[in-house]
Amino acid sequence: MAKKEKVLITGGAGYLGSVMTEHFIKKGFAVTVLDDFRYCRTSLLNLCSNRALKIVRGDVRERSIIRPLVAEADLIIPLAAVVGAPACELHPRESRSINVGAVKLINDLRSPGQRVLFPVTNSGYGVGEEGVFCTEESPLRPVSRYGKQKVEAEKILLDRGNAIAFRLATAFGVSPRMRLDLLVNDFTYRALRDRCIVLFEEHFKRNYIHVRDIAAVFHFGAVNFKKLKNQVYNVGLSSANLSKRELCGLIEREVPGLTIISSPIGKDPDQRNYIVSNEKIERAGFRPRWTLPAGIRELLKAYTFLKDSRYDNL
Repeated sequence: MAKKEKVLITGGAGYLGSVMTEHFIKKGFAVTVLDDFRYCRTSLLNLCSNRALKIVRGDVRERSIIRPLVAEADLIIPLAAVVGAPACELHPRESRSINVGAVKLINDLRSPGQRVLFPVTNSGYGVGEEGVFCTEESPLRPVSRYGKQKVEAEKILLDRGNAIAFRLATAFGVSPRMRLDLLVNDFTYRALRDRCIVLFEEHFKRNYIHVRDIAAVFHFGAVNFKKLKNQVYNVGLSSANLSKRELCGLIEREVPGLTIISSPIGKDPDQRNYIVSNEKIERAGFRPRWTLPAGIRELLKAYTFLKDSRYDNL
């Protein structure tokens, strides 16, 4: 029997991590998860019977904890982060120590032969130009603390080499560690609960990607690493460079009677307003499977029993 490749996923119990952990185990990898379980203690319960999973509860910033885990890994996926502009503004010191400091620590500890797959927000593109697609060559102009930290961490890893950075569109979809504060998830929840969505900056555009397609592209990066390494790739739905108003139109098709109200008050802390080209990753051979309408229907199904504001990131 072939030896299983060992993957270390920090933040493996989180919104992305719990889906990614399951995905990699199903694909035949041995997965070690490091997480402090601050948000959810149940997201990996369904995987505990699997011998391919090892769980370590601890802080990714602790050298004594992370050093032996890095040493035994073939592949490292540093997902642990304070995620999103609001959370980073609320916890500025912690966000820097995790989003940049912990990544630097892993980077310093890994050997030249160890591979890294890293998630970056495509909010690093900041305020785009109308009608101009952001490619991997576009200038990075992050507005928020979160965007700036992720861009800095991306550079740290790519400068060392043997790494791939995936610049992810806004995530959506159901995860064992659910989040209701992500845009599609939030709008769909409000549509079902309130039958009303209040929009500010309604013509601001952004790109979207399902959480399961994020797990899939990381696996794609793992098995095609030699071809993809030392580069960055935008990952999103090419069919979904949509404004907030257009997104609400898709939700309205699934939630009849939805009221959409335009508001002059409100501001996105990331000021995300751009369209993104995903052509590079598509040319490499990866295409997402989940559409926005399918994800909205999935969310509506979950929201028949998920009615709790604790599923956010603050």
